[in-house]
Amino acid sequence: MMLEPLWGFKEHAIFDAWSIEHFLSGVSFGTAVIAHNKKNLGKFLEKVVGRFFHVDKIKWVNIRYEVYVLLLLAYAWETLEHYLETGLAGEHVKYWFYGVEFWPNRLLSDPIMLILGYIFAKRFPYTVWPARILSLIWLFVHIVIFPHSMYIHTLLQ
Repeated sequence: MMLEPLWGFKEHAIFDAWSIEHFLSGVSFGTAVIAHNKKNLGKFLEKVVGRFFHVDKIKWVNIRYEVYVLLLLAYAWETLEHYLETGLAGEHVKYWFYGVEFWPNRLLSDPIMLILGYIFAKRFPYTVWPARILSLIWLFVHIVIFPHSMYIHTLLQ
């Protein structure tokens, strides 16, 4: 198929069905990081850095901090996911993950989808709860009902 390098099974494609979940997680986790930043780091930046930099500069420092935290979470998950895919937690978990992700999917597209979800949440904050509900439904269906993580792709073939 022509789209296989772009969309398909995670072993061969840059984007897969779980890219949708990464976007929804970006909306949810992005909002949590924004709230954490406002509560903790924002006060510090206003007091200390605000004496030396303009307000616009503080805004970009906040955004960079939020993106860095999200990337830290994304790559921590991708590291754990890699070990689960290789069978560290047993054959049942390895089967559910249904193969090892293609490296551009793991290192590029999944973290980018998380960041895009964060940007979307920042721009449209009223979408956070619908995204969280959709994320929970997605996780329930794919973890509890479907036999493995790539089942939706096998249905679409």
